[in-house]
Parts: sequence; C-alpha cells; structure tokens
Amino acid sequence: MKVIKVFFAGLLLLPLTSCVQETTKKGDEAIERKVESILSRMTLEEKIGQMNQISSYGNIGDMSNLIKKGEVGSILNEVDPVRINALQRIAMEESRLGIPLLMARDVIHGFKTIFPIPLGQAASFNPQIVKDGARIAAIEASSVGIRWTFAPMIDIARDPRWGRIAEGCGEDTYLTSVMGAAMVEGFQGDSLNSPTSIAACPKHFVGYGAAEGGRDYNSTFIPERRLRNVYLPPFEAAVKAGATTFMTSFNDNDGVPSTGNTFILKDVLRREWGFDGIVVSDWASASEMINHGFAADSKEVAMKSVNAGVDMEMVSYTFVKELPGLIKEGKVKESTVNDAVRNILRIKYRLGLFDNPYVDEKQHVLYAPSHLEAARQAAVESAILLKNDKDVLPLQASVRTVAVVGPMANAPYEQLGTWVFDGEKARTQTPLSAIREMLGDRVQVIYEPGLAYSREKNPAGVAKAVAAAGRADVILAFVGEESILSGEAHCLADLNLQGDQGTLIAALAKTGKPVVTVVMAGRPLTIGKEVEVSAAVLYAFHPGTMGGPAIADLLWGRAVPSGKTPVTFPKMVGQIPVYYAHNNTGRPATRTETLLNDIPVEAGQTSLGNTSFYMDAGFDPLFPFGYGLSYTTFEYSNVKLSSATLKREDVLTVTFDLENTGRREGTEIAQLYVQDKVGSVTRPVKELKRFTRVTLKPGEKKNVSFELPVSELAFWNIDMARVVEAGDFGLWVAADSQSGEEVFFKVTD
Repeated sequence: MKVIKVFFAGLLLLPLTSCVQETTKKGDEAIERKVESILSRMTLEEKIGQMNQISSYGNIGDMSNLIKKGEVGSILNEVDPVRINALQRIAMEESRLGIPLLMARDVIHGFKTIFPIPLGQAASFNPQIVKDGARIAAIEASSVGIRWTFAPMIDIARDPRWGRIAEGCGEDTYLTSVMGAAMVEGFQGDSLNSPTSIAACPKHFVGYGAAEGGRDYNSTFIPERRLRNVYLPPFEAAVKAGATTFMTSFNDNDGVPSTGNTFILKDVLRREWGFDGIVVSDWASASEMINHGFAADSKEVAMKSVNAGVDMEMVSYTFVKELPGLIKEGKVKESTVNDAVRNILRIKYRLGLFDNPYVDEKQHVLYAPSHLEAARQAAVESAILLKNDKDVLPLQASVRTVAVVGPMANAPYEQLGTWVFDGEKARTQTPLSAIREMLGDRVQVIYEPGLAYSREKNPAGVAKAVAAAGRADVILAFVGEESILSGEAHCLADLNLQGDQGTLIAALAKTGKPVVTVVMAGRPLTIGKEVEVSAAVLYAFHPGTMGGPAIADLLWGRAVPSGKTPVTFPKMVGQIPVYYAHNNTGRPATRTETLLNDIPVEAGQTSLGNTSFYMDAGFDPLFPFGYGLSYTTFEYSNVKLSSATLKREDVLTVTFDLENTGRREGTEIAQLYVQDKVGSVTRPVKELKRFTRVTLKPGEKKNVSFELPVSELAFWNIDMARVVEAGDFGLWVAADSQSGEEVFFKVTD
C-alpha cells in the first residue's frame, strides 16, 4: 500500500526566504521613489487623468488629444496590437510626463484558447488546472498588449438563477479561495513585470453573488459577521496571493453601494489586509449610485467614490468632470487624489510598463498546441458524471451505431460559454466533429439535432431526431444552454431545460435505446426528469474550445470522469437558496416526516413533523455539493486523527485509506469537512477544509493524509473577533458533502 501525504494550505502563505524579502523590499523602495518623483511633477489635471479609464473608440486620432494631455490612465477593450502600440506611443512620447497606459480587457476563462467557464474549472477541484488556464490566458492576451484583466470573479454564489454564477467557483468559501488564488497566480505569473504577465483583478468586492432573488445588480443584505465568515475570505486569499487590483461590485449591501463603501474599501481592504494596489469601479458603477439613491448627482458620485477609496473610475467620467471643483471646495482632499495616483503608478511600475510599454506585433502564441492540450485536459477534469446506470459509459466496442442529437452537439459558438469576447467559433472543436474524427469508419454516426438551438420549440424536429435515433445502438443527446443564457444580466427564474429539449429527452427515452445525456450549460439546471429517464448523464458546463475532444474521450473511456459538483444542484427552483454549508435550525428535519403525496385526504391539522423541510421537494437537492461519479469505485476506510484533543496552536493530521475497488484506473477527489458543534454563534453543519485528487489503479490502495492547522477553524464570533473557540468538532473524510462517517475531536483552551 502506497502512502501519499497532502499538505494543502490553501489560504496560508509559505514563508519567503530572507534573500527574496530583501530583494522585494529594495525593489519596492526603488518603485516608491519613482512614484513620488513623477507625482511631484504632476498637475492636478494629470493626476485626475490617471484615475480615468475609457473604453477604446474610433480611430487613434479620436483618443490622441486626451492621451497627450494626460487625461487617460487606462484603456479597455482594445485588442489590436498595432493600435495598442500607437496609443502607447502617444502616451510615452507625446504626453508631458510619458506615463504609459494600462491596457485592459475582460479575459475571464481564456483569450483565444477558451477554457471551461470558471464554474466548470472549479468542478475539477484542481488548482493547477486553474492556474495553468490563467497563465495561458495571460500569455495569449499579453501578446497583443493586454496587461490587465478583470478576473477572477470570486463571488460566493448560492443562487443558480443568478447568471453570473458561471463566472465564479460556486458556493463554497474554501474552494473559491483556493481557486481564486490559483487564478491570480496564473494571470500574474512568477514576476509581474514579465511581458507575459497581466494584472489580476478579483471581483466583485463584495457580496455580489448574494444578489436578492438571483437578479443581477440587485441589493444584498449581508450582516458583517456573515460577510466576514463567508464572502470576504476569498478576497483576502487573493490579496495574499499577490493580486494587484480590485474591482468594486454593483450591489449595495444594507443600503451602501460597494463603490461608495468606506468600510470594505478602506477599513478592510487597505487597513486590515494591507492592499496597496488599484481599486477600480465596475463599468459605470460609480454613476449608478445615482440610481441607487445614494448620490444626488455626478458631483456627489465622485466625492463619495474617491473618499471611500476608489482609485480609478471605469467609463463614468465623473472624476474628470467633478474632482477639480470638489478639491477647490474642500470636499475631496488633494492628498486623497495623490494616494489614488500613487496606487495606479505603483502598479504600472510593477508591471514594467515604464520600461517596456510596447508589444511585439508579430508574436504567434495564440492557439499554441500546448494551449489547446491544456484546454482539453481542463475540459476533461471539469466534466461531472452524475449518473451511469448499468455502466453504460464508457461506450463499448460493441456499439456500432450512435445517434448524435440535440442543439448543443454541434454548436461551436455556444459551447465557449459566457464572457468570451475574443474566442473564435471557427477554432472550436465540437462533440460532433470530435466523435466523427475519433470513430472514423469504425462506427456509424447518425446526426440529427432535432432542435437548432436550445430555446427552439419544434415538435417536427424532435420527431425527426427520434426517428433517426431509433436506428442507433446508443443515443448521445447534447442539451443545455446557449452561451447568452448565462453571464452578466442573464438571470433566469426557470432553470428547466429551455425550449423542447426536455420533450426531446423524454421522447428519445421512449425508443428503448440507452440515452446518454450530455449537458453543456453555465449553471446548475433543474434536470431531475431528464436524469430519471437517461441511462447516463455527463455535466460538462460550457467546456470551451476543446470541449468536443474532451467529451469524446470521456464517452469512449479514453479519459475517466473525475469532476465534482462545485455547487448544489436543486431539484426545483423553489429550493433556492440551497447549499450544503447552511446553519442548523432549532428543528432540523429527521427524514421521517410526511411528504406531500403521503398526506391522507382530510388530514387533521397537524404540523406533519414540526421540522424544517419542503413537503414537495423533500430533504435533499438533486445532487449535493462535491458529488461526482467515476468509471470505477472507491472505498474510504481507516480514518484516523493524530490526536483527539488539540490546542489552538496545533496541527491536526488526518489519515485515511483510499482504495480503488473497481476495474479501471480513476481519480477520486477526497474531501475533508468539519463541523464546530457549539459556538458563540451558530455554525454551519459542515464546512469544506481540504481536498485532494488521488489517482489509483484497479485494486490499488493509498494511505492519504491531510494537515489542518487548528487556526483554520477560526470564525468571527459573537464579539466580532476572529477566534478558534474551544469545544467539540465533527469531521468527515468523504466523496461529497453528504457522505462519510463522522469522527470527533476536541479543541481545548
């Protein structure tokens, strides 16, 4: 039996050597001297210009006058390297002080080579996959002159009606913290001043994922304790990972819009965490404070934003318009503007823009073979096997004819997913094309989509697809969402499959042939009916450029599914919000309660259990957080703790045996959950604290260990202090958030 030891600190920083610390200190001191030198020579107008971000427009001449006068600090949405160099040349050679522009773009899950959407990447539970994807995105984007991306999005999202759940890492604080830090490290690389590095921008600060009703831009109502325990930790992890910029969110929390929120921007981000980078508003989020009713006009917008701690304004233009007057009136101090400009210049120096502002216009790194291979592997590891009755998958050599149906089978644009501005559908490899290439003449492929797109209602098309499928041994049904149905401003009240897709799956099932349903979507969908009638279900989210070959590999067993759900899948919308790390109630369900269809007619007016549950939906979601099957099976055993009693300064070591009890090699994602049994405030029923991927051959057993510092059991208590409280704890090592045998330990004073 092999032994594997896992120390996955996640939120902890490894100590730097004194040599690195000294080098960094000297480098920072040199940069600060340069910042102060430029700042001392700047006019007020030039300072405010650095705080102004515009979106690229028109020809070079249209923007040149603003740049010459030093009235632009950053430009977004320009991706032509020739134009970028021309704009930089104006800034460097024709403006008075020669301050370079910071070129920005939304590079969320790839630039040209598109990786799975971030929610899909989170399903891999593999930080290296996430880091590699961000590194490749940075290499490709920086090759055309982009040096700033507005990612990662690390909002905790527990409502899949919210379209932007696709951009994040799901519902869990720890998983999001680990994945967000990996993205920051990937975007920024080993050295920020490398020409291939781009500045990361964790967003949206903060609480945006809790938008009321799952509607974009909506208010949130998150008390400070919950904010600190659930929503802030991923952002703190991003700061520790070296994130150089932050973006405010659109929402107001408890009546205060984030762009004008001094508490989160100054008290937490700057003073508590020591952040010294750029804070940028989201697109027009500053001026939108007028709509919120938080500011009366653009003058008050500028005043509240800058005084709260915003350094750069994205396209609202109130800073340029109003700050000179506000400073004259004493409502904004010039020293506040100076601090903002320091933050901006500091990052431009760290990026090496003063020394290397231009880009090689003839670089050829887009769609490099290694990039495509990494995207393919990411798509493989992001896919989740939700059902596999009678081991229908992987498909066997005895299958001689397959029917490929459904609107997502050959939809190269749609499978790229949301927030893709630069990916090209012509470079996308779809499941249909990949299956045909893989099988050649060995297996007949019958293609009849039935529906042209996900929202289409076409009974005739469904009938045609069903007739074609009747001639096949196995039916591969590709359904889901078009890319436009998730992402910003794409919120849904109904999470069922759109159009006639549900009708298509039901009709295919009636043929008696095994139906393998592959879902490509930007969120968890309520697919209970489709799961029930399908022989197998593979959830691939939107898998990106190489989704087709990855899915084909999985269907035919060239790769084995290993993904796990990064968010709870509801049975129905009425269960939302549904997430595993909820607090208990005074009357938790016992699972013996009477459900809707078991209630007798003219039942007496009893409470049917006096517990917390839905009579119609029951007790469970469709699939819990952390769930996913494989083409083999795994067994957990022999869970042991290094000690049953620990002090706050101790490290708990958890060991267990993990065995592959099936007939194929596979990778299991082992998960460690903890529950603080009694606290000064109620604590979640479970919290993810560690995870690791373990690959095992058939019959192989490994002894695996997790190391968990007791300090990571801390939370913000009733006195609003972050502490580890003494008491009893439960612990589970398991395949998902609902399984595993509980063991116990105690933390003492």
